[in-house]
Amino acid sequence: MQKSLKLACPAPKPSCCPAFESHVASKVLCSSSRVHGFHPKKRSKRHRGKVKAFPKDDPSKPVHLTAFIGYKAGMSHIVRDVDKLGSKVHKKEVVEAVTILETPPMIVVGVTVFAEHLAEDCKRRFYKNWYKSKKKAFTKYAKKWQDEEGQKSIESDLNKIKKYCSVVRVIAHTQMKLMKHRNKKAHIMEIQVNGGTIAQKVDWAKEHFEKQIPVESIFAQDEMIDCIGVTKGKGFKELPAVGIPRSFLVKLTRFTVARAGQKGYHHRTEINKKIYRIGKSCLTEPGKQNGSTEFDITVKSVNPMGGFPLWFGESRLCYDPRLLYWFQEASYHSSKVVGESDKRFAYEKIALKWIDTSSKFGHGRFQTRAEKKAFMGKLKKDLIAEGN
Repeated sequence: MQKSLKLACPAPKPSCCPAFESHVASKVLCSSSRVHGFHPKKRSKRHRGKVKAFPKDDPSKPVHLTAFIGYKAGMSHIVRDVDKLGSKVHKKEVVEAVTILETPPMIVVGVTVFAEHLAEDCKRRFYKNWYKSKKKAFTKYAKKWQDEEGQKSIESDLNKIKKYCSVVRVIAHTQMKLMKHRNKKAHIMEIQVNGGTIAQKVDWAKEHFEKQIPVESIFAQDEMIDCIGVTKGKGFKELPAVGIPRSFLVKLTRFTVARAGQKGYHHRTEINKKIYRIGKSCLTEPGKQNGSTEFDITVKSVNPMGGFPLWFGESRLCYDPRLLYWFQEASYHSSKVVGESDKRFAYEKIALKWIDTSSKFGHGRFQTRAEKKAFMGKLKKDLIAEGN
């Protein structure tokens, strides 16, 4: 009986092969080889996303910015034809979820050297309570631009950047007053300038002081971008009892054993999101047809009936990337992709056939108010308004 038991046991692992042992250990424990979904994660240190890596600079290209800040208005869905030879859905209609971001033009205010005039919403960011403050931020610095000595000092600082710096980043802020947003303080970020020589980058930054940078000057339709933000917080989540350690084994427990911890409110970067459309402001005449397509000639903007959910209301300046799950309180950084995508989807031309603009609050499927009125006829509220 003992002999049969010995034969059934697996052969011992050879102790003379340390390379085999290290290979197995790395496959099991290496945190970079696979995602530890059960490893407790931490809350993000910042409420706003942060661009931690800008694209590699190419001096042969013209001078351009590499990132932008947008605000999530809401989500919708679209219908389009797939142009993917060899796929089962080639030349067929598909329905896809899209996110609509509001992207008011950003204003360049400096490159360590600040501009003469800073907008009020930019100055608000430097105060905790703007109402009670003396509002004297940058008043002394602005005087440099008004005398010769100050201008010489500014030129000297810019020349030092040209001489010693290898990377140039501009300081830009958003315009909160152009949106229906509860926050009055502008969001400020450093945006790396790529393309051209260092001197050309500094000259470009100085030329664009106090000027607006629209999103169309940085991104284009069908371009792949990286979207950076913080996910919606779910709080502290308990897990089922998975391998509960005894009190004397707590220190010996491996980090791969599932434990309770934070869920959501994590800093995330979604790579390779495609821009389906960049629209004009809905306050302009071309922008009032943002929701129309070649196949759906109904004159409508991208705003749904009743406005977007929560406090956002109607979006004024928007574009649609395939961003899925960020929440609507914070800003989202869109940057050019750090690495070129080799997927066919990256080179596919998007032709939208239909954009859904039905209400996101109720269950109605009407796309416009005129369409609803034509179908429903006069309602009680219409008769009351007419005085009948």
